[in-house]
Amino acid sequence: MAKASLEKKPFDVARMFDAVGKRYDITNTVLSMGQDAHWRKRTRERLNLKPGEKVLDLAAGTAVSTVELAKSGAWCVACDFSQGMLAAGKDRDVPKVCGDGMQLPFPDNTFDAVTISYGLRNIYDFEAGLRELARVTKPGGRLAVAEFSTPVQPVLRVIYMKYLMRLLPAIAKVVSSNPESYVYLAETIRAWPDQETLARAIRRNGWQECGWQNLTFGIVALHSAVKPAATD
Repeated sequence: MAKASLEKKPFDVARMFDAVGKRYDITNTVLSMGQDAHWRKRTRERLNLKPGEKVLDLAAGTAVSTVELAKSGAWCVACDFSQGMLAAGKDRDVPKVCGDGMQLPFPDNTFDAVTISYGLRNIYDFEAGLRELARVTKPGGRLAVAEFSTPVQPVLRVIYMKYLMRLLPAIAKVVSSNPESYVYLAETIRAWPDQETLARAIRRNGWQECGWQNLTFGIVALHSAVKPAATD
């Protein structure tokens, strides 16, 4: 398999996720050592969703994250580029739409809140994806981006990078339906911007009040921002 980078070919990425959909959820739980459910809960809490609000869950995969968001009483739609991933979550009772993160199939100013978890780095031009998320968000609406990031402690950072490149692919061989894909995913995590760099990218692509919370010592960073209010 060719070495991965952040220069993705969109349809190659879609095919890769089509192939991992069958066992995606259990693989994530094993690889995260059970932290994935906690991270989903923290994302929902960070958005501070209200009943009746409209929420877009982009790169929703099997929609497990969308179900978590819907616990708030908000109306939540799962959107993903991979039809195979959405099909793997067909039994989850939330609306599902197949769509490209750089050309979202929704009108301007549709959603009260938008979120993307562990998928922004898989969008061909992730800054274009941030602008699209801003486009479909109402003025004053909220953004949450959960993404693997840079551990804050140097020793943990070294251990984590070794885990990504050595242990993660080995575990994926046991539990994943397409273990080779996890070599690609590990390399994209390693190449991804750190917390401050991503916050700057969010800020220059249609968002303000950008900040982040480190989860699990910075293995995951939960970024948040607000779309500027409309001006007369």
